[in-house]
Amino acid sequence: MHDITKIRNFSIIAHIDHGKSTLADRLIEYCGLVSKREMKEQLLDNMDIERERGITIKAQTVRLEYTAKDGNTYHLNLIDTPGHVDFGYEVSRSLAACEGSLLVVDASQGVEAQTLANVYKALDANNEIVPVINKIDLPAAEPERVKTQIEDVIGIDASDSVLISAKTGLGTQDVLEAIVNRIPAPKGDENAPLKALLVDSWYDSYLGIVILVRIVDGVLKKGMNIKMMSAGTTHSVDRVGTFSPKMKETDALYPGEIGYITASIKSIGETKVGDTITDEKRPTEKALDGFKPSIPVVFCSFFPLDSSEYENLKESLGKLQLNDASFHFMPEKSMALGQGFRCGFLGLLHMEIIEERLDREFNLDLITTAPSVVYKIHLTNGEVFDMHNPADMPDVTQIEKIEEPWVRATIMTPDEYLGSILTLCSERRGIQKNLTYVGNRAMAVYEIPLNEIVFDFYDRLKSISRGYASFDYELIDYQASDLVKVSILVNAEPVDALSFLVHRSQAERRGRQICERLKDLIPRHQFKIPIQAAIGGKIIAREDISAYRKDVTAKCYGGDITRKRKLLDKQKEGKKRMRQFGKVEIPQSAFIEALRIGDDN
Repeated sequence: MHDITKIRNFSIIAHIDHGKSTLADRLIEYCGLVSKREMKEQLLDNMDIERERGITIKAQTVRLEYTAKDGNTYHLNLIDTPGHVDFGYEVSRSLAACEGSLLVVDASQGVEAQTLANVYKALDANNEIVPVINKIDLPAAEPERVKTQIEDVIGIDASDSVLISAKTGLGTQDVLEAIVNRIPAPKGDENAPLKALLVDSWYDSYLGIVILVRIVDGVLKKGMNIKMMSAGTTHSVDRVGTFSPKMKETDALYPGEIGYITASIKSIGETKVGDTITDEKRPTEKALDGFKPSIPVVFCSFFPLDSSEYENLKESLGKLQLNDASFHFMPEKSMALGQGFRCGFLGLLHMEIIEERLDREFNLDLITTAPSVVYKIHLTNGEVFDMHNPADMPDVTQIEKIEEPWVRATIMTPDEYLGSILTLCSERRGIQKNLTYVGNRAMAVYEIPLNEIVFDFYDRLKSISRGYASFDYELIDYQASDLVKVSILVNAEPVDALSFLVHRSQAERRGRQICERLKDLIPRHQFKIPIQAAIGGKIIAREDISAYRKDVTAKCYGGDITRKRKLLDKQKEGKKRMRQFGKVEIPQSAFIEALRIGDDN
């Protein structure tokens, strides 16, 4: 008999490195899901890239069975979520499938910016929040101080927080008891028409497209015909199952349960994350709310190194999008780089991860352009359009004004680093909105143009605060700014992949930076190469790469100087002609390196 009161769906939320995945490991171990031999650290982080970087990128689910102190056996569905600001969409999707969240806070670090952001997401999803204070075995742990901090900063009662050490396993049972007693059971009607939420989907080379679902009402059985409400397509269910962490087939999924289905779905467009799945014969009347579509913040273009790889790239991007709903792409053409795709991401780390996954999972060699944001261009004839790529910028005479996106950034830092962080924000054209203290930590709220934080703001922030400051941002609106397009010319040819938009006050500095960078990155040729940065027709910076020289005068010893002169002049003429027809090869690594501004050293 299926008993919905014995199910608990919960996710683990926290700032980066506060111990989410380690706590998940302990819960899996305590419930005896995997043998000692199969147990490894960060069991749920199953992508190589997650294990190498020690971060969670994809939310992973697992079903635990726990016999509580009251003698009942409960089914616990655990979702381990990412902590980085770039994967916030992944977190909000996971929370929508749960009734409660474990809020993990590091006993020595305390509440950080991402802790706040994730808690607000959980509160938006009406989750019951159970504070868990981790790493209490560390000498620097101050659980009492962290409790007051949770109450002061977040405003939830932390007096009965669970104190644990996920590393040693101390307090694991207390966490499980708290889940059973404090997180509400899901609600749902077994006899109502099927209503299930599509939480995630991914591509499996054996099973095709696998869908992760959360059943709200009704029963999802093998062999049933289901309908996707927003896509309008119907499919027959091949297999149904749950994760324990490996896939385990069952006959049916009941209300409140989280599991997977496969239904030989071929096309990627049919599985929209947030869609409602229902019974074809007996559909539900009203679809679930689904998720707000994610809004990409950072854009860049991917071009295949070999143009014959274009179709392959297209297919690979589709498979990745299936697995990562916050990633967007559309086709694009470039003079220099051929056909490719304009891709939208939630942040720079997100971009880096997608790039690395394309390289690893699909063996693609790509050229990546500079990350940029979307600008709104107001033309003099009253038209407004979104500009994704600086290369598409219309003539300056037709532009009335350019608007750029602004964000509200929340930065939390120990107060000894506050001075240098405020300097960093004002260098980036930030406007201070608020500054408050909680204990010895300061919380600064700034409004900053997104363009200024896209490149390397996070890295700079971490280095000036020795890693202690944390940072979170949300888009607010578009505002007009004095922006100019800087073109980079190599050997008098514009390189469209390197052009960028920047505030007029920063143009010269940034132009000079890129020219200096390229001087070191482009290999020397047989002729001299000028590298210039220009706004319109005005050159604002220049560097020269000197030519290789063959010693043509080596065979002249002694004798008249005019013989040497004649040979040198002949060489000079040759170099000049070479430069007119010579093509400058810019290696791909030079593109990528040139765009990493900010490492001014």
